[in-house]
Amino acid sequence: MSTLGTRRGGRGSAGRGPGAGGGRPEAGTRLSNRTFAWLLLAPGLAMFAAIIVYPLVSALATGFFEQSLVRPGRRFVGLANFTAVLSDEFVPILWRTLQFTIGATVLPFLLGLALALALNSGVRGSGVLRGLFLFPWVIPGVVVSFLWLWIFNANYGVLNGVLLKVGLIDAGVSWLGQTTTAMIAVVITKTWASFPWMMVMLLAGLQTIPKELYEAASVDGAGAIRRFRAVTWPHLRGIAGIVFLLEFIWNFQHFDTIYVLTGGGPAGSTKTFAVAVYETAFKGFDLGRATALGALWMVLLLAVVAIYLRAERKGSE
Repeated sequence: MSTLGTRRGGRGSAGRGPGAGGGRPEAGTRLSNRTFAWLLLAPGLAMFAAIIVYPLVSALATGFFEQSLVRPGRRFVGLANFTAVLSDEFVPILWRTLQFTIGATVLPFLLGLALALALNSGVRGSGVLRGLFLFPWVIPGVVVSFLWLWIFNANYGVLNGVLLKVGLIDAGVSWLGQTTTAMIAVVITKTWASFPWMMVMLLAGLQTIPKELYEAASVDGAGAIRRFRAVTWPHLRGIAGIVFLLEFIWNFQHFDTIYVLTGGGPAGSTKTFAVAVYETAFKGFDLGRATALGALWMVLLLAVVAIYLRAERKGSE
C-alpha cells in the first residue's frame, strides 16, 4: 500500500509540472509589460519616423543649402538663407499673418460662443438651427473661397448689389482689390467657414455643466451676466482654450482661402507665411529660402504653443 501510494503521489507531482495545464509558464518565455508595450508601439513609431520625422529633418536641412527647382544639385550656404529671409520682409509677413490669424480666430470664437449659448438656452427649433449652422463647415475650403469671391466681386457681387440698393455706396467697391479692405474680406470669409465647429465644441462643453449650479445661482439672485462669469465660464474655460488654440494654429498656417481670394495681394497686403513660402518655392523656385522661411514659421508656432501650455499649467496650479 505504501509503495502504491508513493507511485500515485509521484504521478500527481509530475502532473503539476511546468507543462501541465493551469501551471505558470517558464520565466524565460515571459515578456515584461514594458517590452510588450514597446512592441505594440514599434509599428506606429516606425510610421511616424518615416512619414513625419524624416521628411521634417530633411526639409529643415534644405534651409542650409542653395537649392533650386530648375537647376540640379545644391550648395551648402550655412545660415545665408535665414539671414536673407530675416532681412527681407519677414517682419511685414509676420505682421500680416498675425492680423489674419487673430482676426480669423477671435471673430468665429465670439460668434460660435454666442450661438452656443443661444442654442444651449433651449430656444425653440435649436436642433434645426444647429444643423443649418453646420452647413458652412461641411463645404470644402476652396468652394467657400469661390463663393465669397463671387460675393465680394466689384462688378456683379452680391455685397455691392445690396449696398447699392440700400444707398450705402454710390458705386461698386473692389473689396478684394484694395489694400484697406482685402484683409477684412479674407477674415470674414474664414470666419464664416470656421464658426460652426467652434460652436459645436463650445456647445458640447456647455451641455456638461450641471443645471443645479444655474438653479443655485438663480436662487442667490445672480443675473445672466453673473451666472456666466461664476458658473459658465469657469467650466467652459478649459475646452474654450483648446478650441481657441487649435483654431489659432490652423489659421497661422492657413493657405487656400487667402490664395484663392487674393493670391497674397493686392500689393502684398494679404501675403502671409503660407503664401510667402508657396511663392518662394514654386514661383521663385528657391527651395532653400522657402525652407528657411518655413523653419522660422514653425519656430514661431512652437513658441505660441509653449506659451499657451505654460499659462495653462499655471492656471491649473
